[in-house]
Amino acid sequence: MKIGELAQVAQGTVETVRYYEKAGLLPETARTAGNFRVYGPDHVERLRFIRNCRALDMSQEEIHTLLGLADHPQDGCGAINTVFDEHIAHVNERIKELSNLKRQLQALRERCQSEQGVDACGILQGLVAMQTTAKPERHTHLG
Repeated sequence: MKIGELAQVAQGTVETVRYYEKAGLLPETARTAGNFRVYGPDHVERLRFIRNCRALDMSQEEIHTLLGLADHPQDGCGAINTVFDEHIAHVNERIKELSNLKRQLQALRERCQSEQGVDACGILQGLVAMQTTAKPERHTHLG
């Protein structure tokens, strides 16, 4: 199948397929005499694998690692568990960060409980008065 067919079957786009090829996540393909790439079922499976990893918010590096591990089916799955454990730790840290952000936003929102003039808006006053510190390092592995 050609690249457009692959993208359609794997529910992606041609641009995504090309991106993953350049990133080394999809293996090189055979070419026709007319220099068109020819894709097979293995490419569909791998592209779906990548898409599903991205749906789990996994980084390109994590996906690359998992694909490398998947290419050695005789090995144990301990390294795969490690990748997932690390990813779960990233997710937990991000949840903490988002919970803190939510608390800050709710505290600001509570400062303005009624319709009033903008000059008396507790939210805007809170934003002006809010003490900022150095922005904490965001715990994301996605970059």
